[in-house]
Amino acid sequence: MHSSKKRYRVRKSGPLRGTVQVPGDKSIGHRSLIFGALGRGLSRITGLSEGLDNAATRQAFRSMGVGVGTHDGTTEVHGVGLRGLRMPSDVVDCGNSGTTMRLLAGLLSGQRFGTRMVGDASLTRRPMGRVIHPLRARGAHIAGTSGAKQDELYPPISIAPLVEGEALQGIEYAMPVASAQVKSALLLSGLYADGPTILEEPVLSRDHTERMMLSLGVPLQTAGASVVLDPNADWSGGWEPFEWHVPGDPSSAAFPLLAAAMVPGSQVSVEEVCVNPTRTGLFDWLRLIGADITHRPSGHGAGDEPMAEISVAHRSIRGSLAGGEIIVRMIDEIPAVCALAVTARGETEIRDAAELRVKESDRLATMAHVLESFGVSCDEHPDGMTVRGGAELHGATIDSHGDHRIAMSATLLGLLASGETVIEGAEAVDTSFPGFVELFRSLGADIKEETL
Repeated sequence: MHSSKKRYRVRKSGPLRGTVQVPGDKSIGHRSLIFGALGRGLSRITGLSEGLDNAATRQAFRSMGVGVGTHDGTTEVHGVGLRGLRMPSDVVDCGNSGTTMRLLAGLLSGQRFGTRMVGDASLTRRPMGRVIHPLRARGAHIAGTSGAKQDELYPPISIAPLVEGEALQGIEYAMPVASAQVKSALLLSGLYADGPTILEEPVLSRDHTERMMLSLGVPLQTAGASVVLDPNADWSGGWEPFEWHVPGDPSSAAFPLLAAAMVPGSQVSVEEVCVNPTRTGLFDWLRLIGADITHRPSGHGAGDEPMAEISVAHRSIRGSLAGGEIIVRMIDEIPAVCALAVTARGETEIRDAAELRVKESDRLATMAHVLESFGVSCDEHPDGMTVRGGAELHGATIDSHGDHRIAMSATLLGLLASGETVIEGAEAVDTSFPGFVELFRSLGADIKEETL
C-alpha cells in the first residue's frame, strides 16, 4: 500500500512561524470508520486522515460490503448494523496499520464468517499474541503465525467463523500492559458476546473507543482504568448513524510544535488538536521542562473528544526524567522528544518505553543511531534512552527503516544541523502525515522532497 519511494533533503532553517492544521487523528479515524460501518444507516465523518493507515481500515470495510466514499472532504459510511458485515472475497490487507489489524481481530472474532488478515513486511514482524490470547480465552477461533520469537504470534492472522449456536463468552481480564488496541479489540468483540466484558489496565490507556461507545448508547461503564461492557443490559443492540468531526492528531501536531520549541525565534500554532487527557502527555511534559506552550479550547469532535488550539514558542528548556504514566500518554511522540532533548540544558532520561521496540521499527535502537549520526551523545537503555543536550549538529544521511516517526524526527534534527541532511525511506510518512513537507515549508522550513 506504500506510495513510490521518496527522499527528503533538509537544511538548517531560520525561525518557523504560522498557524496550521494537521491530519485527523488516526486512532479516532479508525474507530469512527468502525462505528460508522456498524451503525444503522449513513454516517458522515469530516477531518478523516488521508494517510495510508486509515485507508487500510476504509478498504477493509469496503471488502466486507460496507459502502465508503468521500465527497468534498466528507467521508460517507453506509452502515450495515452489528450483524450486517459480509465475508470478504479476498484476504483483508491491513498494510502497515497495526491498529487496523488488532481492532478488526476483535470485531471479526464475533462473526459467522471466516477472515484472513495480512500486512506489509513491517506489520508482519509486529507481535499479535497480546490480542490473540485473550480473544481465544473468550472462545474466538483465531490463530496467528509463528515468527522471530519462539513464544510470540505474528501476522497473518486467521479467524474461523462461529458456528450456529456458538457465541463469544464474557471475560474478566486484567491486562498485563496498558494497551488501547487490545482493550478496543476486546470491547468490540464484547458487542457479540453472551456475557459481560470486564477489563482492568495497570494505567488508563487512550480511551477513544469507550468515549465513542458511551456517546452511541452502548451499555458501558468506566471507572479509572476499569471498563465493563454488558451486552445483556437494556439497550437496542445497535446505534443510529452520526455526523462526527475527527480532531487533529496530537502525535502529528507534535512535529511542528516541537520544531518551534527547537528552532530559535519560532512560534507555531496548530488548530483543532485532540486534547483527550489520555493523549496529552507530551503537552504536560513540555510545561514541566519549561517550554512556552499555551492551549485554547475549541469545542468537541467525534465521540465528544475535546479539541484545542495549541501554540508553542521557542525558549530555553531543561533536561528532565520522563517515565511512568506520562509515557503511556506520549508513547508515539517519544522519537520526536529524543530530537527535542538535543536542545535541552543537561540530560533528558526516558524510561518505561520498552513498547517502542515493537513498533514499525525498534524505535529506541533506531533513534539512538539517528542521534549519533547527527553527533549527539546518548545512551540506549532496555526501556528508554538518555540524551545529552547541547551538541553542535552536523548533517547526516538517515535511513527511516520504513518508520514514519523516525523519518519525521530526523527532519526536526535536520532543521538545526549544519550542512545537508538526507532522509531515505521518507515515503513512510504517508502512512500518518500526508502533506508533511508542504506544511513545514509553509512555516518556512528548508525541505525538499524527491520522488525516486
